[in-house]
Amino acid sequence: MIDNIDQLPPYYPGIHGCRSVEEFHCINRVEEGTYGVVYRAKDKRTGETVALKRLKMEKEKEGFPITSLREISSLLKVKHENIVTVREIVVGSNMDKIYLVMDFVEHDLKSLMETMKKPFLLGEVKTLMLQLLRAVAHLHDNWILHRDLKTSNLLLSHKGVLKIGDFGLAREYGSPLKEYTSIVVTLWYRAPELLLQAPQYSFPIDNWSVGCIFGEFVTMRPLFQGKSEIDQLNIIFKELGTPNEKIWPGYSELALVKKMTFIEFPYNSLHNRIGHKLGKSGFDLINRFLTYCPERRITADEALRHEFFTESPLPVDPAMFPTWPAKSEGCQHHRKAQSPKAPSGGKQFQRNQLDADEDRLIPNSKSSNKVVDQPQSSGFPYERSKFEKRIQHSILNKAPSLEFQK
Repeated sequence: MIDNIDQLPPYYPGIHGCRSVEEFHCINRVEEGTYGVVYRAKDKRTGETVALKRLKMEKEKEGFPITSLREISSLLKVKHENIVTVREIVVGSNMDKIYLVMDFVEHDLKSLMETMKKPFLLGEVKTLMLQLLRAVAHLHDNWILHRDLKTSNLLLSHKGVLKIGDFGLAREYGSPLKEYTSIVVTLWYRAPELLLQAPQYSFPIDNWSVGCIFGEFVTMRPLFQGKSEIDQLNIIFKELGTPNEKIWPGYSELALVKKMTFIEFPYNSLHNRIGHKLGKSGFDLINRFLTYCPERRITADEALRHEFFTESPLPVDPAMFPTWPAKSEGCQHHRKAQSPKAPSGGKQFQRNQLDADEDRLIPNSKSSNKVVDQPQSSGFPYERSKFEKRIQHSILNKAPSLEFQK
């Protein structure tokens, strides 16, 4: 229960003095994800084009979702050129009208790769990977797990700048490790320790996802496209070989390994698929990301020092990246040769995305749900806010370490 509502912590950028969404003109809807809808909009005050992400909320009486608090607190805690920037929070008339105002970025990489006629050059792959690794290293240095790295959550600007977005599953972690839900990370990018129901996990789950993304940059298709958790494991084992105690100490003690017997695939056949595209050092790097044992898996910091990035062809200057038409510049999006959407776990994923020790913060019971009818001149439903303090207090009370990195 929230109390002492008037005794708020000091001002934090992006929270205090929330504006109304009426101060933005909606241009078009860009995308809808698990945790919210994204619009392209124009700030009436400055004329700038921005991205407005409306957070998915339940009924106000159920409180402020912990996933939204995590996303806001994570994005306010980290500041990096390769992580999407939250400029401010704008609000509406009740608890289900909350938007994050972010820098507008033209592409998400999944949609872009589906429409590209030619694959990325190896030098371009290196540039994308360097930017991704710098962002992931920064998150891990700040004790944040993203927990949903995939190409649809990576944005690319016309200037060749990659940014990690969608922090709806992000959370802080520490030492000693706690037990978190294993139903995180979209299935095709989910680390084997999660699929095998390991009771604890840490930053290596993000690094496995980075390895999957690396392979996708090279092949233009997801590496492991399972239809269920078991199917995903079988596909991984068939490609990389079935793990054992020698290469993964503690493997035989994992919950799912005790319950099931997996087919024995003795060899790693990934080289036959992508080795010729990556060269010796590139294949070594992706193998280090796709290492079964989490403790032996390469970190983002270590990967940044890998020889793959210093040998020919060298990484391309981001400013020299080609440009592509942005799908968000029109209201209708046409895609060719679209790959199937990665399974996310369905209803079970939605139910279990909150860790067992956390649920929802309870809002002030005196708040009003009344919505005033007004013209929809902005392109959004008419919205006004009288609960800024409650949102600010909820965020700061739940995540007290909200400061920008210097």
